[in-house]
Amino acid sequence: MAVRHRLIRKPPEEVWAVLSDVAKYGHWVVGTAHAEPDEGAWPELGASLRYEIKLGPVMLHNRTVVRRSEHLKALELEADSGPLGTARIAVELRPWGEHTLVIFDEHPLSGLGGLFHNGLLELAQQVRHRVVLRRLARLCEQGSSEATGFALLKTGRA
Repeated sequence: MAVRHRLIRKPPEEVWAVLSDVAKYGHWVVGTAHAEPDEGAWPELGASLRYEIKLGPVMLHNRTVVRRSEHLKALELEADSGPLGTARIAVELRPWGEHTLVIFDEHPLSGLGGLFHNGLLELAQQVRHRVVLRRLARLCEQGSSEATGFALLKTGRA
């Protein structure tokens, strides 16, 4: 099970605001492009979004559903990657003084991801999660104009 944490130098309200913004989803989730609402109001229980993941030349069409949502505290998601299977992704927010300790936990639930889960894949997840948390921190800690600049850098349009 891949668990990572990061101190984000913003209060939980500001971190939650980024997690709640579907338009920002692709800016902090590695590999995600073109996220859009599917059902419900994100991040309410049962809400979902659709997005694409690019793995080299392959484009996967994924769907993520909110399985648990506690305002300013926790967001648990189930990501469905079709033939690769499903995964549980949990983001916990803990107030840490005037900042937020973010705990990110992901593990496979079903499909090929669960069947072939091993130490090497765990290591790859740890690297990916480090990038996810760095991007999330950057979006939260920088002003909106800087976050927009980051988005342009990420897409190669800067």
